[in-house]
Amino acid sequence: MENEYRLRFFEEEGLKRKRCKVCGSYFWTKGEHEVCGDSPCQEYEFFDVPTKVKLSLRDAKREFIKFFEEKGHVPVEPRPVVARWRDDLFLTIASIVVFQPHVTKGLVPPPANPLVIVQPCIRLEDIDNVGLTLGRHMTGFHMGGHHAFNYPDNWVYWKEETVKLAYEFFTERIGIPEELLNFKESWWEGGGNAGPSFEVTVAGLELATLVFMQYDVVEENGQKKYVPMKLKVVDTGYGIERIAWFTQKTPTAFHAVYGELLHEFHKRLGVEEPPDELLYELVRSAGLMDPERPETLERVYKRASEKLGMRVDEIREIHSRASLVYQVLDHTRTLMWMLADGIVPSNVGEGYLARLVIRRTLRALKKLKADVPLSELLELQINYWKDDYPRAWKNKDYILDVVEFEQKKFEETLKKGRNIVIRLIKKKKQITLDDLVELYDSHGIPPDIVSEIAKEMGVRVEVPHNFYSIVASRHQKTVHKVKGAEEKGKLPPEIIEWAKGFPPTRRLFHEDPYMKEFDAQVIGSNRNYVILDKTAFYPEGGGQAADTGVIASGDESYRVVDVQKVGDVIVHVLDRDYSGGKVVVGRIDWERRYRLMRHHTGTHLLLGALRKVLGDHVWQAGAEKTPEKARFDFTHHKPLTREEVRKIEEVANKVIDERRKIRAFTLPRNEAEARYWFSIYQGGVPMSKDIRLVEIEGWDVEACFGTHLSNTGEVGSLKIISTRKIQDGVVRVEFVAGTRVAEEAAKMEDLIREASEKLSTNPEMLVKRIDALQKELENVKKTVAEYRKRLVSEYLKAAKALDGIKYVKLDLRDPELVQEVLRALSSDSPAAVIVDGRVELAAPKGVDVGKAVREVVREVGCKGGGKGNRATVVCESEEKVVELLSKLAAKLTSQPSGRRG
Repeated sequence: MENEYRLRFFEEEGLKRKRCKVCGSYFWTKGEHEVCGDSPCQEYEFFDVPTKVKLSLRDAKREFIKFFEEKGHVPVEPRPVVARWRDDLFLTIASIVVFQPHVTKGLVPPPANPLVIVQPCIRLEDIDNVGLTLGRHMTGFHMGGHHAFNYPDNWVYWKEETVKLAYEFFTERIGIPEELLNFKESWWEGGGNAGPSFEVTVAGLELATLVFMQYDVVEENGQKKYVPMKLKVVDTGYGIERIAWFTQKTPTAFHAVYGELLHEFHKRLGVEEPPDELLYELVRSAGLMDPERPETLERVYKRASEKLGMRVDEIREIHSRASLVYQVLDHTRTLMWMLADGIVPSNVGEGYLARLVIRRTLRALKKLKADVPLSELLELQINYWKDDYPRAWKNKDYILDVVEFEQKKFEETLKKGRNIVIRLIKKKKQITLDDLVELYDSHGIPPDIVSEIAKEMGVRVEVPHNFYSIVASRHQKTVHKVKGAEEKGKLPPEIIEWAKGFPPTRRLFHEDPYMKEFDAQVIGSNRNYVILDKTAFYPEGGGQAADTGVIASGDESYRVVDVQKVGDVIVHVLDRDYSGGKVVVGRIDWERRYRLMRHHTGTHLLLGALRKVLGDHVWQAGAEKTPEKARFDFTHHKPLTREEVRKIEEVANKVIDERRKIRAFTLPRNEAEARYWFSIYQGGVPMSKDIRLVEIEGWDVEACFGTHLSNTGEVGSLKIISTRKIQDGVVRVEFVAGTRVAEEAAKMEDLIREASEKLSTNPEMLVKRIDALQKELENVKKTVAEYRKRLVSEYLKAAKALDGIKYVKLDLRDPELVQEVLRALSSDSPAAVIVDGRVELAAPKGVDVGKAVREVVREVGCKGGGKGNRATVVCESEEKVVELLSKLAAKLTSQPSGRRG
């Protein structure tokens, strides 16, 4: 492996290979030092390293881009922090993620080669350490990346040039003395790729990682195998926040990144800023801090105590409170990025990760006893960074609204959580890590709250220091979803394999979506499955149902009952085995297809209206278009109000009236993304070099496989028929379009007419009639309540006692009356209310009537059961009721006194 790291550049520049005397890693340097320059092998000593420049975060981003642009790299616009172009990853965790998998797999050329990018990234694996290590860990950060994609016929540059560029950037542009620069040998794996790498370290701080992605990592027979890639990728990651910190030499990285905002947060949160001399003393040892090993923190505190003459407990308290402020600073910027890029907090996917960050921030505020709304802190972040992140400024109202909404939900969760935890502890007598995760996942109850409640009950709970990291890691990646008949199981496996052997089917339904009839050649048939050289039958996909119709060959006609796609081959499923000739005529069920087209185009219209009315955070979560109606699921944090529904309908129908043109066209992926951004991937991410787009003029552009109308006017009209929240953060809308609107209106008219007839009024007076009936009903309820109150009093007077059980027989079947009498009778002793052989039993708290009933009910010959202090029994005769009460009384008097309250 040494040859992977031995470079001509090192030899020419006089860098020598050494082995770190602390960790044993090999590194290359001009210096005389014997350590690799990384923490924890070396403390943070970069405060003593001179530099040419003092860079703010903005300056560091600008200088990085400028340097590599001068070296021939094309600057590329950063992507969202939500990896919309991938279906196997929620968040953008590195700059190379921007180009995976389409570029790195060789499917699509890069937008430039070589290129440079400064990409906002989010990683939650170390979220528990944020703040404590004074800037070594952050959930949100900028990764500077210069990338080169080396094809067999187009070699750009590799290790020598990459290391030289890093060397020049740090020594010439930043001004770090060259003898302090180290290139530590390492190995990188991620996203199914691997390769050797160098970690660039200086005086305890890692500033960059230079990865040479050259292997695909595959598994064969349970063994990991490295397969050389045809495309060799230079994947570098420079820590822009760390570069700013390195050059500014501020007490913590948070001071370097947030500047005046840090002081404002201290003020708003009511936490006094620690003295600089203490922070400098602590941060020098930050590389040695391992929050999972409290003794490392204590060693740092003790050393600072000896150096500064402060008490250890005083230092611990200052560090703890300051860490929470830094945590809130970090988390609120990360939240700003997440929400600005359209994440809706929920219990699944990227929404889960956003909620995790929100709730951890709220817990930090509670620990600080800071009486400040989270939305107020987010607003500070948005205002501070508005020039750097225009999407956050544009979506400010949504960000603040969703944070307020989440804070209210969290407070409600804490109120309900206590009883949930108590019940679980009573049942299990312990709380495991899996229980903590389940309580957090399902109920949102933080682990420290669980621990506090358990302690009150005498149960000790071990909460891992890295609890939130554990939870985040379980939710970081999504399951890769591939759409197609072979995955959905719509076709038998043998037919899928058979279909793969045919050339792509020409798609007449894309060439002319209005084609009703066509001629074609049969190129394959297998039982009732037929493949044609071309077809106007649309295969199920993109939420649009498959076409039906007829295929005719000579005098024979076959009903097409389903159409599926296997790769680029379209399979027609017939109602019986095919035995016709090679030439066929296909006829589409046109009325059905036209309704599908109206509903599919209507869905695109609706999405545009939803984003216009509710905001850019609206994202497709699912869709289905049938001839009868369309269903559209989308991300949103609240149920729709009636006013919002009307506004959405109004906006959509206005676009219908404007008869806007609709066109379908294909663009190379890079051009499509650059021109229309990532909102084109509403229905999923196609794994193709070129993207088929459907554009409603001036309204909506989406990657789409479906069939569409030629202008919005053909939709006719759009009517939302139902809305409901189907899960946390997802709302479902069902609507109809075209002639289906009139059919739905007729259905509603019939309902109104039927209701009017039953209430003996006409439709125009229906609401007034209902109002009158409601008032009448309220009066009746009041009257019944008065009568019931008097009856309760009478029945209480008529109650008798049998061996300690009070009982009374009712001659009215009124469930509420039964319960009121029972409550009054059982206030101080077991009681029974009897109605037609049905015995309702109750007792004061602590008396286990249910247990007593289970023990005697069969013995008596009655049926019933119960739990705790309530039970119900049915007996066939009055004699059996008396026997039941007598035996129950004996059982209850034998219960221990503590059980009887």
